[in-house]
Amino acid sequence: MAQEFFINSEQLESKIRQLLPSQGGAGAGFDLSASTQIIPIVNLTESAEGSDLRADLQQALSFDVTSTEIANATTTVINNTGFFKCFAQSGAINAGGAGSQEIRMTDGATTKVLFDFQVNPAGGVGQEFVEFVVCVGTGQSVVVVSGGAAQPIRFVSRQIASINGELVNPTALTT
Repeated sequence: MAQEFFINSEQLESKIRQLLPSQGGAGAGFDLSASTQIIPIVNLTESAEGSDLRADLQQALSFDVTSTEIANATTTVINNTGFFKCFAQSGAINAGGAGSQEIRMTDGATTKVLFDFQVNPAGGVGQEFVEFVVCVGTGQSVVVVSGGAAQPIRFVSRQIASINGELVNPTALTT
């Protein structure tokens, strides 16, 4: 037979009131209790969020990627809200002369440099590769700059979640 215990802890009660106001947390005078009875718990969080995929699989690239090569231009590569998995590859081979390559984030008034690829003005061969997740809010965008004698940048991205955190599965799973 299960035994029942009452717990008197202001810290726990405060946390319950904060996290679960609909469970009596908005009012005063409720008791927390514990039992020696074993109750199995089934975690349905992933199903409730709309994804049964592991996080690493949910972020997989699929046919819905956006792939762009930017050469001697400034190009907006992401301009809608959400979370995006991004990859960029720079062939830092210089054809002679100065060049610049950057990945930036802007809100129209302020610009932040996320990555600055180094281009050797004396020539030479090099490769740079970055992988990152970016959160783009309302009015913000991600811009790629490849200028001067720098080689093109290949930029690939796929939205992995909405701005509210709702997961976006690869298209192969939604068709």
